[in-house]
Amino acid sequence: MNNRSTPWWRNRTKLPFVIFLAIAGYFLWTEHQAHVIEFLPWILVLGCLGMHLFMHGGHGHGGGHDHGENQEPSSRDQDEGGPSR
Repeated sequence: MNNRSTPWWRNRTKLPFVIFLAIAGYFLWTEHQAHVIEFLPWILVLGCLGMHLFMHGGHGHGGGHDHGENQEPSSRDQDEGGPSR
């Protein structure tokens, strides 16, 4: 029994669908280019805001950290001739 799958470009339904999406994307871009370009700065701002809100989860940011002067400076703070503070 042959369990090998065919590549997507040889599939009878996926290739026409990809071609249709490419043509539809072209016409959407050419007809609505002025509307899309008008909102690109706002999309950039919203993208930065979204990345800031959702991608800082694993850094350990939050309350309860002691940032006092009694901590030993890390080796990263002593780059290029001494402490940065």
